[in-house]
Amino acid sequence: MAYYGECIETVIEQLDKFKPKKDSPEQFLEAASTCLQTLSPQKQAFILEVLSGCLEYRKLLTIVVDAFYMRDGQLCLWSDYNLFQVICYLATFQLEELGFQLFCNIVKSQPADKMYKFLRFFFNPLHLCSWIKDEWSLIYEMAHVKETWTDPLMRWQPEVQELIDQLERVLTNQLPLSKTKAKVTEPKQFNLTVPKPRAIPVPAPVPVVAKPRPVPRTTYQSPKEQQVLEMTNRCNRRKAEELLLRANLGEMRCAMPREAPVQGSKKALRLQSPPRIRKALQLLFCRPNDDIPVKLNTAAILREGALYHRQVEKELQRVDKLVDGARDFSEFLEWQRKMQAKDYQEQQAAGECRRLQGKLSHEEAVLARQRLLQENKQKADRKKEEMAELTQQCAERRLQEERSMKELVEQVMEGHRNIQVAQMKLLKGRQQAVQEVREESQELLQRRAQEAREEQTRRCELICQLRALETQPTRKGKLVDLTQIPGYGLEGEMSVVELRERLARLKEAQKREEEEKRDQIIQGKRAKSQELQNTLEQISLCRSAMGRSAALRCEARKAAARGAPSQDERVLELQLRIQEKAAERRRQAALLHVSAPRAARPKPQAQLEAQHWQELERSRQRRQSALQRGGSACGPAHRLEAA
Repeated sequence: MAYYGECIETVIEQLDKFKPKKDSPEQFLEAASTCLQTLSPQKQAFILEVLSGCLEYRKLLTIVVDAFYMRDGQLCLWSDYNLFQVICYLATFQLEELGFQLFCNIVKSQPADKMYKFLRFFFNPLHLCSWIKDEWSLIYEMAHVKETWTDPLMRWQPEVQELIDQLERVLTNQLPLSKTKAKVTEPKQFNLTVPKPRAIPVPAPVPVVAKPRPVPRTTYQSPKEQQVLEMTNRCNRRKAEELLLRANLGEMRCAMPREAPVQGSKKALRLQSPPRIRKALQLLFCRPNDDIPVKLNTAAILREGALYHRQVEKELQRVDKLVDGARDFSEFLEWQRKMQAKDYQEQQAAGECRRLQGKLSHEEAVLARQRLLQENKQKADRKKEEMAELTQQCAERRLQEERSMKELVEQVMEGHRNIQVAQMKLLKGRQQAVQEVREESQELLQRRAQEAREEQTRRCELICQLRALETQPTRKGKLVDLTQIPGYGLEGEMSVVELRERLARLKEAQKREEEEKRDQIIQGKRAKSQELQNTLEQISLCRSAMGRSAALRCEARKAAARGAPSQDERVLELQLRIQEKAAERRRQAALLHVSAPRAARPKPQAQLEAQHWQELERSRQRRQSALQRGGSACGPAHRLEAA
């Protein structure tokens, strides 16, 4: 018996190590065989055979053992789960090979009470012929289950029943274990700490709020710069309105003569009469005034002043060199301007060539598109014929597939009906087991609720006792005198009132020092601002002079750039090619019956008349703005000369 007991224990240990979700049965068996090499060959073969069988028929064994735990084995430990699986496997698959006597020895080597419960449950004829057979039939075929497993078990049932009776007699002959009396706990009193006396809180001193500074008067006053801007804005607007009114009054003087209208045409007579100025136009723009200085920060002022200073030094050095006999660069600059003009003309010609090349490529693309349209049309006709044939073939194939699918669906539905019947039987058995478990759980919950109520009442009593202890009166502390010296014998010892007085005096001394430093800083800022003012005056003078010279250079550059660009041979050649391509495109479009784009409609006489008056108005405004710019540019120049 000890021999078989050791073998069964080894099998149980290996099954405990097996994890279905992670391990595969083949790899697990190989690992187990390596671990069991120290055993004898006969023992090793028996263990591996039982272990492989338990892994192979794990689903069948799990059904039986789970049902045992739900019904008769509710008080059994879950650690014996694999033991019951091994016994179930030996009884189902190895009973004929081992023999009944060897099976009895294996069973007797295990605890008698566990084996008695499991064998009585498993070899119950009612269980074997009802739900065990049905559950196994869901995994394997019913005929195979009946011939291979259930019928042999029913044949062995009388002999196994004798074994069960023997186990029962063994259990009845065993003496009951003596129960030791449980030790009763003795309650102890709580060791509560004595609360400390609470001190009287000292009132906090009321903080003294410093007097705020008054709001400066300039906060509610508009700045002077804004007033100056508004005045200049109004003056400029008034001047502009006067100039516009004069221009509108003299509008008819610059009109071009028109042809005499046809007699009898009311529309022509209406166009002949000059339009009247009913109301002066309101301007919606305001030209900025150049007299307002731009606000700069300190760094910008110093940086610009240093820049102008360096420029003045360079100019003085250049004049000194010319006086000493240095050469002037005017000839070189003239040659440089000519070369730049020549380069500009070449760039214009190159740009015109690129534009014409783009136009030429566009014409070629249109021709290629027309050819492609013709080819695509032919391909589309061929595709339509092929698609018609393919659709007919697909329709025939679809009919055949639908017939085959209908037959397959009928077969599947018949299989589903058989499965539903088996599932209903299984569901009834499980519902009965769940009902039994639910009743037991309700009883346990009622017991726990009763225990919880008793514990709650005991805690409430303890809390009442603690609160009664907290309500006992406590001692009160004494008041503190702030004018009294503590008297610890330390050097410089003083009361709280004296300490506050000394701190107030120190703060006053610090304020006086801060005011002196503030005065020094203000004086330094004033000196620095005066220096910046002088620098700004120099910068304004330099700016006006440089602006005048820049305007003169710009006018000279514009006068030099007014020459018309000369025609290039490449441009002429590209234009001829474009004309040829356009003619070819028109011929191709005529062949393809493509409608040409509509020509632009001639504009009516009224629209031409309105455009003419608009052009006159624009030219007059441009002339007026040029006069205003000239007047504003002369103003700073005169001021600079006067300075």
